[in-house]
Amino acid sequence: MPYFDIPSINSVTGASVKVTNANTDEEFVFTDQNDGTYSTSSFVPIVGNRYDLEVIYNNETYTASETLIAVPDINSITQSVEGGFDDELLEVNVYFDDPIDEENYYLISYFEAGDLFPYLGDISDEFLNGNEIHDFFEKDDDEDNNQAPFQAGDTVNINLYGISERYYNYIRLLIEQYYSGGDPFSSTGAQIRGNCINETTEDNYAYGYFRVTQLIKTSYTFQ
Repeated sequence: MPYFDIPSINSVTGASVKVTNANTDEEFVFTDQNDGTYSTSSFVPIVGNRYDLEVIYNNETYTASETLIAVPDINSITQSVEGGFDDELLEVNVYFDDPIDEENYYLISYFEAGDLFPYLGDISDEFLNGNEIHDFFEKDDDEDNNQAPFQAGDTVNINLYGISERYYNYIRLLIEQYYSGGDPFSSTGAQIRGNCINETTEDNYAYGYFRVTQLIKTSYTFQ
């Protein structure tokens, strides 16, 4: 069943949630907010360290692991009308340097207040290693998502994340399935599993993905 066709999602309360820095053995306990969210004010992120998640709920234990991935600073943000898919639409351009001699993966999101959902893009440096990476985003009319083309004065919020290769493969499939909806030539949607494992009952696995990531958060206002 497609995610957005699910009738409702029940919030989970009463779970025990803990994240452990596998490099230092420091533990961070997340407090139940009784609305399906869990939070902590003591988390200390260290780039390059591995973090292990443990969730205990209904006498079942779920685990996942992920490494905190760094992200480079954004060099510049510009606007144009000729570099995108439609030469009549404004687009925002984001530039950042990819580190050399290592594999890097990124997730970038664009969101304007009033839109129903952010636009997500996945980026690999497979053919761009060590170079300046350029990403762009433009919007066309989309009444279903309450979306209109960018105009002067509009502000777009931009988040750039450094992500692991495993998460890149996961989110890439999700993005592909979401944006290809209705395309007769696209691949058939398949159930995508994240990195969460049910250590107690293997078949009762959890959806979603546990990740820890550094991000650059900024915005751009069109002129």
